[in-house]
Amino acid sequence: MRPLIRAVIDSHALRHNLRVIRGAAGARVIAVVKANAYGHGLVSTALALGDADALAVARLEEALALRRAGIGARILLLEGVFSPAELAEAVYEGLDLVVHDATQIDLLERADAAAARCALWLKIDTGMNRLGFAPREFAAALARIRNLSPAPRELRLLTHLACANERDDEATRAQLERFREATRGLDYEVSIANSAGIFGAVPLGCHWVRPGLALYGASPFADCSADSLGLQPVMTLMSSVIAVRHVARGAAVGYGGSWVAPRDSQIAIVAAGYGDGVHRSLANGGAVLVNGARAPLTGRVSMDMLAVDVSGLSGVRVGTPVVLWGEGLPVEETAQHAGTIAYELLCSVSPRVPLEPR
Repeated sequence: MRPLIRAVIDSHALRHNLRVIRGAAGARVIAVVKANAYGHGLVSTALALGDADALAVARLEEALALRRAGIGARILLLEGVFSPAELAEAVYEGLDLVVHDATQIDLLERADAAAARCALWLKIDTGMNRLGFAPREFAAALARIRNLSPAPRELRLLTHLACANERDDEATRAQLERFREATRGLDYEVSIANSAGIFGAVPLGCHWVRPGLALYGASPFADCSADSLGLQPVMTLMSSVIAVRHVARGAAVGYGGSWVAPRDSQIAIVAAGYGDGVHRSLANGGAVLVNGARAPLTGRVSMDMLAVDVSGLSGVRVGTPVVLWGEGLPVEETAQHAGTIAYELLCSVSPRVPLEPR
């Protein structure tokens, strides 16, 4: 029996987006698949992105899951490692490591020949103020990495942009200038651009890019649609109508009676709620597609259900398909109505929602 709610994953769209990103970036692509590939399924997404130059995850557990699935691609561990045991496992699995803290250099210095088998990415904090060496600390950190004996197998540099989702933001230019000043005279490959950086107006000039959101077919910009960037939605969150109710004018719908019918109305009950990852705040102007037609939400989203005003739509019955976001309804638009961002909606899809390949 087909599940009522499901996330339909279009691997063709995923590979299309990778091609678009590669063309826009003119650089090698590290596909970011952390957080269960932004809710799209870690292993299946990694397998679909076989043409990427590398994959990136946040934590060691994610990288190990990929290796257990037989994925031999280059994997970059964005948060690095924090103990001798983690370092040993990362070396054994052939992972690339981001080094962003002095304690991680300590680990490498104490680990004998481990560093020689690692590809390291030294991170500079140019303004995110989260991870990385401040520009004033970078030269000393780099000297310690260079003095490892034996030397690392490979060494690259990276930073992360805080405001790249503002297309031509001065903060991005300032971060880029700090990065260039800190690395002046050095001849290392660098990685700077995230999804917004790839499509933004500030020329970044890097060898490797790290797209996340754009891979999954969503725009990183508030003023620009994914479609205008040539991207296609990878996830379509779908469900079905499980009841149709005739509600008299003046009657309330849902918890707290927050929505009152302004007229005699036809209300469809959809099998989708915050237990599935549909934000409770979505009712504030949000809409879904019912059999392809836009219909507004009514009342509060509950754990397993939401209500939709389908007055004036014909043919709505039990089993009628409903799109919460995805094809025909951009996840960015849904996120706006929920008071959040597309990243959070995609990552919030519950484990009880099956991922269904298209």
